Amino acid sequence: MSLLVVGLSHRSAPVSVLERATLAADTQFKLLQDTVAAEPAAEAAVLATCNRIELYADVDKFHAGVAELSTLLAQHSGVGLEELTPHLYVHYEDRAVHHLFSVACGLDSMVVGEGQILGQIKDALATAQELHTAGRLLNDLFQQALRVGKRAHSETGIDRAGQSLVTFGLEQLSAGAPVDVWAKGKRALVIGAGSMSSLAAATLARAGVAEIVIANRTPDRAQRLAQILNENEGGASDVAARAVPMDAVPVELTRADVAVSCTGATGLVLTAESVTAAVAGRTGQAVQGVGSARTAPDAAFARTASDPALDDEPLAPTSVGSEDGCPLDVSTVQGTAGFSVLGEAAVAGMAAAELEQHAAWVDKGDAAARAPRAAGLLDPEADTEAIAALAAAVAVVGRVPERRRPEPVAEAPRRAPVLALLDLAMPRDIDAAVHRLLGVRLVDIESLAEASADAPMAADVDQVRRIVADEVAAFSAAQRAAHITPTVVALRTMAADLVANEIARLDGRLPDLDDKQRGEITQTVRRVVDKLLHAPTVRVKQLAAEPGGAGYADALRTLFDLDPETVASVSRAENNTENAKNRGRA
Repeated sequence: MSLLVVGLSHRSAPVSVLERATLAADTQFKLLQDTVAAEPAAEAAVLATCNRIELYADVDKFHAGVAELSTLLAQHSGVGLEELTPHLYVHYEDRAVHHLFSVACGLDSMVVGEGQILGQIKDALATAQELHTAGRLLNDLFQQALRVGKRAHSETGIDRAGQSLVTFGLEQLSAGAPVDVWAKGKRALVIGAGSMSSLAAATLARAGVAEIVIANRTPDRAQRLAQILNENEGGASDVAARAVPMDAVPVELTRADVAVSCTGATGLVLTAESVTAAVAGRTGQAVQGVGSARTAPDAAFARTASDPALDDEPLAPTSVGSEDGCPLDVSTVQGTAGFSVLGEAAVAGMAAAELEQHAAWVDKGDAAARAPRAAGLLDPEADTEAIAALAAAVAVVGRVPERRRPEPVAEAPRRAPVLALLDLAMPRDIDAAVHRLLGVRLVDIESLAEASADAPMAADVDQVRRIVADEVAAFSAAQRAAHITPTVVALRTMAADLVANEIARLDGRLPDLDDKQRGEITQTVRRVVDKLLHAPTVRVKQLAAEPGGAGYADALRTLFDLDPETVASVSRAENNTENAKNRGRA
C-alpha cells in the first residue's frame, strides 16, 4: 500500500471554484466512508480548510487510486469532474509526505508561516479516527505532521514570516497603516462564533477597538465568546464585548466601523443591498451602488453621493479677453505649457490670411510681444524657416495643421471608507459586488490570495524547508522499515514453531530426559536459531529503510518460503493494536 493525496487549493484553483467545492462536515464524513469502501483505498482522511480540500488515502494502485479519489471529490463537492480536474494536484508516496509536512509548517498557506493549519490537521485526524478510516499509515503520517509543524515554529522564526489570516486581512484593510493605530477606538462587528471568528475577535480586541459585537445563529456560542473577551481583555484594554442575534446584524452594521464575517453558511450573509442600506443608514446619505447608472467601476472605496465637501471645484474661465490687434485669443494659449503667442502651436488652425495678420501683429505689436526679439532671445533665421514651413503647409491644406496635447485629467477626490469588511468564509459570506460600493472597502479570500502572492518571504523559510526535507527522509525510512516488520515477525514465528516441533520430537526419542536437561537443550536450540536470524533480520531492516528497499520484504518471504497470509495476519494484528491506541487518544 502507498500514500496518495488528491486535492485543490488557492494555489491551483480560483476562489470561485474553491467556494463551490467546499465540503460541509456531514459531506466530509460521507466522503471518508465512500473512500475506504472503494477498492483501491484502505485508509482515508480529509483536510478541508477555507483555502484547500485534500483527500489522503492509502492505496494499492496509483492510477486506479487517482481516478477513484478524483471522482469521489467531484461527486461530494458538487463540482463536475471535467471542471474540477484542471485544478487538482496529485502527490504520491514521499512527495505526498513532503506536501503534508509543508502544509503543517505553513509553507503552503495563503499567509506563509501561519499556525492555524496545525489545529485543522489535528481536527482532520480526529475525524478520521472517529470514523475508523485512519489506519496505521495515516495515523503515523498526521501525528508526525503535527510534530514537524510544532518543531518548525519552535526552532525557527517562521512565525515572523507570516501571521494569521485574520491579521493579514486586517493589514490589508488598514492600507499600510499599523493595525493597532487604524483599529484604535473603532466599533467592530464579528459575524460567526467559530474558531476563525474567535481569533478575529481576539485580534481586534488586542488591536484596541472600543467595542466588539458578536452575532451568531447559535446565541449561546456568541454569548460565550463575548464573555471570554470581556474576561480576558477587560483588564488590558477598554474593549466591551456583547452578543446579539443574527437578525440584529443590519442594525449593528450601521454602527460598525469594521465587520468580520466567517460563518459556515452556504449562501450570502451580507448582500450588496444590505451593505448599501447599512452605509446609508450610518451616513444619512444615499450610497452609489452596483446599479447600471450608479456604478463606480473601479472604486474599492470612494465617496458617498451628494457630499458637499467633495463637490468638484468650478473650472477656471477659458478666456479673459484678447490683446488689442491680435487675431487670436491670447489668454487661451498664454501660460499653458509649450504654448506662446509666438509659437507654432499658438497659430495652429489659422487660415493663410489670419496667419499673415498674426505675423504683422507680432512684428509691429506691443512692447511685451517684441521684448523677446529685442533681447535677442529669438533667432530671426529660425523664425523665417518656421514661417516658411508653415506657409508650405497652408498651401497644401489651406490651414495651419493643428498639433494638440492631451489635457490633464483631474482625479475625483476620494475619502476613506466609512465601513471596512473582512470576509474570511469559504464559500464567501459577503457579496463580491460590495467591492464596487462607494464608502466601503472589502477584503475577502480572493483579494488576500492576490496580496499574499507579493508578500516577502522570511529567511527562516529556508530553514523550515530543510527541516521538512529531513523529517520526510526520516519518516519514509521508518515507514519502509515498518513495512518489512510483519515479514520479520512472521519469520521469527516460523523459527519458534520449528524449535517447538523439534523439541517435541526429541521428547519422543529421549523420554528419560529430566526437566533440567530438556530446558537446557531447548534454550540451546533457541539461541542457535536466534543467532542465525539476528544478523539477517537486522540488516534487512536497515536495507529496507533505504530508498528502493521495499523489495527486501518480498525477497525475505521468497527465501524462507513464508506464507503470505501469515504475514498479512501479523500486519492486521499490528494495525488493530495501533487503531485501538489511537481511539484511546481521541
